[in-house]
Amino acid sequence: MVEDHRRINEEILSPRVRVIDDKGEQMGILTLRDALNAARERELDLVEVAPNADPPVCRILDYGKYHYTQVRRQREARKGQKATEIKEIRLRPKTDDYHTGFKVRRARDFLKQGMKVKVRVQFRGREITHPEIGLEHLREVAEALSDVAVVEQRPDMEGRTMLMVLAPNAAAAAAIAKVAKLKADGPIAQTDSPTQAAPAATEQPTTDAPPPPGDAAPATDSAASDEGAAAAPAAEG
Repeated sequence: MVEDHRRINEEILSPRVRVIDDKGEQMGILTLRDALNAARERELDLVEVAPNADPPVCRILDYGKYHYTQVRRQREARKGQKATEIKEIRLRPKTDDYHTGFKVRRARDFLKQGMKVKVRVQFRGREITHPEIGLEHLREVAEALSDVAVVEQRPDMEGRTMLMVLAPNAAAAAAIAKVAKLKADGPIAQTDSPTQAAPAATEQPTTDAPPPPGDAAPATDSAASDEGAAAAPAAEG
């Protein structure tokens, strides 16, 4: 909800106020009593919009409608703010190249989806005495992903771990926007395409079709069959 601390109606403290009516017209400086009467005549509220002015500025308006509009604007603003998702991959100072490559590929997929990636190297036991090994791991990861990511937070120690944060770079962000646009435009293009019904329109029926007029082969076969049937009784006689 919107936290609105504006004074309205009898909450207003100043004995004199500058008033703007519900149509945006200046009514000049009025006593608080006259200003309240003017608002009541219109069945509206007197709302203090500039309390620090001398005298304070008040508007005559429907406070309930005004408050609802403010709440709706705040909700719409929150909808437009997409929270950035953060993923994490973890390495050890002894992680071999194969497993490092696998985790780098996962990080690349996350970055291409617009997510940030935390890359954390965990130290155990006496490994903590060689932080340079972890730092080298992080540098290698950052270099491998330099085509899609920028280092948002440089490697730094957090307890017994070393952490680096990567974020999608401009090229990755542009690719993400392009994919999103294609997904949005795809269904519309398919729906509007006039060629979708073409195969059904050109399909020919395959049953009960008469033979082509120029094809004599079926007629010849039928005639031969009839001649054979007529010759059979003659031979018997």
